[in-house]
Amino acid sequence: MLRATDVSQSYRDESVFRELSIGIDAGEVVAVIGPSGVGKTTLLRTLALSLEPDGGAVTFDGADAWTLEEAERLSLRRRVGMVFQEASLFDASVARNVEYGLRIRRSWSERLREGLRSTVRPDGTNEAVRESLDVVGLTDKTNQHVASLSGGEAQRVSFARALAYDPDVLLLDEPTSDLDPRNTAVIEEAIAEARDRGIGVVVATHDMHQAERVADRAAVLLGDSITEIGPTEEIFEHPSNERTRKFISGELVY
Repeated sequence: MLRATDVSQSYRDESVFRELSIGIDAGEVVAVIGPSGVGKTTLLRTLALSLEPDGGAVTFDGADAWTLEEAERLSLRRRVGMVFQEASLFDASVARNVEYGLRIRRSWSERLREGLRSTVRPDGTNEAVRESLDVVGLTDKTNQHVASLSGGEAQRVSFARALAYDPDVLLLDEPTSDLDPRNTAVIEEAIAEARDRGIGVVVATHDMHQAERVADRAAVLLGDSITEIGPTEEIFEHPSNERTRKFISGELVY
């Protein structure tokens, strides 16, 4: 579904990664693991079509995104959701924040059609918003202002916002790095729910235990390249690359 092939990125002539390839299919979770500062966020931004690669191609359903017109690329970009390490919420209610993605990810004609046919609950909440909040266990917070939420609850709202418009791909950048075990567990359960819905999920994390718990495949990003990618259990139990083995065992320190 979404492929990066031989992509390279650099900042101010300093290479972040070179000739890197990775793909995500519908209904699978891919964990990108590596030390902090290695380029995981840059890779996610590249996959999100918000950062044009210096070289290589990013394709979505076979279409090379950066050879398309801007309007066509925007249409592809709307099929990708992203959750950042820190929740970025608006000064509004929980429901209003989750609904935001539903509104801006569609053209004006699509918004009108959706408004006419969308299901609205008796409490005035869009059904998709309600379902997404249910996934992250926050239906009881629907009408609360986000200022009243804990940090973990705010991150769960961010996840619900990305899930509400039913993206084809969901990109998660260290989504639980600052969360307690309870909120971490809820986010991981939500990742499993997204996969069950047929969404392709990429989780960038330095938490290798989390990668083992949630991912179908794992990619190890070290230096300026992916040293190894494959089934998660195989990567952790029987890595074929020596640098991968040393990183996972803790021998390779950055």
